[in-house]
Amino acid sequence: MTSEELPSPGAAQAGSRAQKPEEPGDLGEGARSSQDADSREDRGQLNLTDAKAIRALAHPVRWALLEALGQAGTLTATQASEMLGESPANCAFHLRTLAKYGFVEEAGGGRGRERPWRQSYDSMSWRTRQDDPQASQAAEALDQVWLDRTLARARRSLTSMAEWPEGLDSTLGGSTSTLYLTPEEADALFTELRQTFDRVSGPRPYKERKDPKHRPAGAIPIEFTLFGYPVFDLPPLPAADAGADGESDDDTAAEGLVAPD
Repeated sequence: MTSEELPSPGAAQAGSRAQKPEEPGDLGEGARSSQDADSREDRGQLNLTDAKAIRALAHPVRWALLEALGQAGTLTATQASEMLGESPANCAFHLRTLAKYGFVEEAGGGRGRERPWRQSYDSMSWRTRQDDPQASQAAEALDQVWLDRTLARARRSLTSMAEWPEGLDSTLGGSTSTLYLTPEEADALFTELRQTFDRVSGPRPYKERKDPKHRPAGAIPIEFTLFGYPVFDLPPLPAADAGADGESDDDTAAEGLVAPD
């Protein structure tokens, strides 16, 4: 349903067509070893299908930790606690839980709560409709956490445009468009829009800016969020117009109430 850039947790896609993930091993769906992550710059995509891993991620503090790691690159539990206003012990616990299911990994160096952590992936996707009912329920809970944070952040910024850096208010903002499409047309259009997101967020120079040291002076986090959904709360269309004789049902009903002479 969306593709996110920093400071969200890498790039996330809810309700997307997840490709078949790698074998999960003991760490949960989509997990990979730190040695494998160290050996290549592109750490790939996590396609979440395991109910336990999805449920583990559907926690506000854990999602906030992933967002913080997306912003900072690497964080110790102590540094994360300073960013989130949580205790170091709580951050350490949630980081270990994220590591158990393959969402974060040790970045090397440090000990205990001073060990730096980083995201173990470049992007993430999950589907709400899955064959496993438990995975579907977990995905719904994850959708709620993701939507709550994303919409709250969008509302906070879009209702405070006076605080934006000069010039952004004339180039960014919001836009809504309602189209009447068949499911096939909607799928094709959304795929095209999402591919545009992927082209922008994937290639250099933007991708390498996930590392703070590669961000140019003046660079600020700009979040682009793509939604595509059927609308359920529009009012129903009015009843059909009058019949061929030009007489409406209301007129007919009224005539029946007229007293005879």
